[in-house]
Amino acid sequence: MKITGYRILRTYRDWGRPVGDVNGFIGSGVTEVPIVVLETDVGLTGVGLGSDSGIESLFPAIEGEDPRSVNALYDRMLAQVFKSGHSGALFGGIGTLDAAIWDLKAKAADEPLWRLLGANDRFVPGYASGLDIALDDEALAAFYKSMSERGFTAGKLKGGRDVDTDIRRLRIIADELGRNTSRPALMLDSNESWNLKQAVRYVSAIEEQLDLTWIEEPLRRWDAAGHARLSSSIKAAVATGENLTGLEQFTPLFDQGAVDVVQTGAVWGITHFLRVAYAAHSHHLPMSPVGLTANPAVGHAAASIPNHLSAEVQDMGAPFGVTIAEEYADGGIVLSDVAGSGISVDENAIAENQRNAPWITTDGPHVRSNRAGLRLVAE
Repeated sequence: MKITGYRILRTYRDWGRPVGDVNGFIGSGVTEVPIVVLETDVGLTGVGLGSDSGIESLFPAIEGEDPRSVNALYDRMLAQVFKSGHSGALFGGIGTLDAAIWDLKAKAADEPLWRLLGANDRFVPGYASGLDIALDDEALAAFYKSMSERGFTAGKLKGGRDVDTDIRRLRIIADELGRNTSRPALMLDSNESWNLKQAVRYVSAIEEQLDLTWIEEPLRRWDAAGHARLSSSIKAAVATGENLTGLEQFTPLFDQGAVDVVQTGAVWGITHFLRVAYAAHSHHLPMSPVGLTANPAVGHAAASIPNHLSAEVQDMGAPFGVTIAEEYADGGIVLSDVAGSGISVDENAIAENQRNAPWITTDGPHVRSNRAGLRLVAE
């Protein structure tokens, strides 16, 4: 079996609500979803969701190769961009191709990806995450009520602007998830918006009133020394890593004891997740992938590692024209027995229903806010 070509599709996800974080939000709740379909000489196709950045320059590294050699092909893609580097959106392109290659490998073996990767249980524990900075209190409660009805006992708030507001909203989440447990796990994500001492003051103020399970991305992603100091100054765990592109970028965090819960972004692919997971395991650290909505195949990888803690569940739907063979129940994701990663695509429906749905906008969640980390008073 050889990889012979690829197709790039564009569809959209309608979240049904505004989505974003402290840096900005998408008011329409409609975002773009790139899809990469890998073709082979035996008729099998592999599907990857996430990013299509750099696919044209990366494809020569895998063209004509056997997709069952997935680890070698991942390294070939890294080598393909040796001089320019594999950071940023290009790393997302590598991850999308990697997910499609794993899908092919599992389909060739006629096994669901989770089983091919060595998992024994198709259930992936998760936590609810509403990307909810723009939701009013009523909508916030409605979202977490819907997640509590699926058995979730943990939730993550997007915040970081005002501590009193975040405490009030964390209590709303606790009330809704409290239907399933007397002590729901509460997390706060500030998306790299603070400096060190601001983070210490902010989290300490929350901890005077609530039991915070973790604080996520409190500082800039590369600030290993700052994360280490913060972790030693608060009770909550420090979770970070979702925006680090490459295993080598995690080394300073591990070496300095700067992270308590290791995260990876789902759009970076399966091989990256697995390599980071085993590096974290060697440091006795748990793993928590974020945004499985963006690449559900990573859920299969999460099921296979020994140190998986909980995966972020942002939405229970699927992009237009995409079917994902999984269910949400008992506070997590139930993977299917379908061969591959369980993703199927209706290309005709997508072609007939194109919709402009930008995720990166001038005031959206991927644009760092002016003077972030440099304010004396929260705004």
